[in-house]
Amino acid sequence: MANVIKVTVWNENRHEQSSEEVRKVYPKGIHGALAEGLGALGELQIVCATLDEPEHGLTEGRLNETDVLLWWGHTAHGEVSDAVVERVYQRVLHGMGLIVLHSGHFSKIFRKLMGTSCDLKWREIGEKERLWVVSPGHPIAEGIGEYIELPHEEMYGEHFDIPQPDETVMVSWFAGGEVFRSGCTFHRGQGKIFYFRPGHETYPTYYNEQVLRVIRNGISWAAPTTREYPTYGKSEPLEPISANV
Repeated sequence: MANVIKVTVWNENRHEQSSEEVRKVYPKGIHGALAEGLGALGELQIVCATLDEPEHGLTEGRLNETDVLLWWGHTAHGEVSDAVVERVYQRVLHGMGLIVLHSGHFSKIFRKLMGTSCDLKWREIGEKERLWVVSPGHPIAEGIGEYIELPHEEMYGEHFDIPQPDETVMVSWFAGGEVFRSGCTFHRGQGKIFYFRPGHETYPTYYNEQVLRVIRNGISWAAPTTREYPTYGKSEPLEPISANV
């Protein structure tokens, strides 16, 4: 069990309660679909957490037991406690991986980590999306062909107001003509962050085997190393220093 990655799938879980259309697509919730689909790929220990749980299910103990946190949110970003956001932020800086999915681009935690508005263009008419792999040697693209084609998705278009990614793994093209940086990686402190665009709540995107494979690859990439957290602040010299220096 030493190589098992501990994953927490966090979902706002509001659309599933208010929309029959969404419940038909995700009867177990988006978090349930992700946990089931990713669990089938093996070597993961998965738990779920949702917005309406105490401390949003992200207690200090839960986060300390989490190697990689998946985040899906949309309609209730403002309801996420600033204290919990700070707790997640500190865990990322200390090495916890973070995978932000779809409309999580507007979450408090992603915006805090990016330091920008994270705004974009959008259109929701169910058009075709083609996600092109533009970094085929990257481990997040392992097992994926030249592109993933989704028959129906919400459009996100540039400009995407994020810092320059460390790496851009995938770029989307939409039937309406827009393009979007859909698979971006970042490093903050000791932590690794992967933003992955597809996953609108009214489409069965999170049952797609290739989409699940990208997320699974992202989990392996974002998992923390065993390196100790650096020390900061005043430091004593390692070598004797002459009084004349």
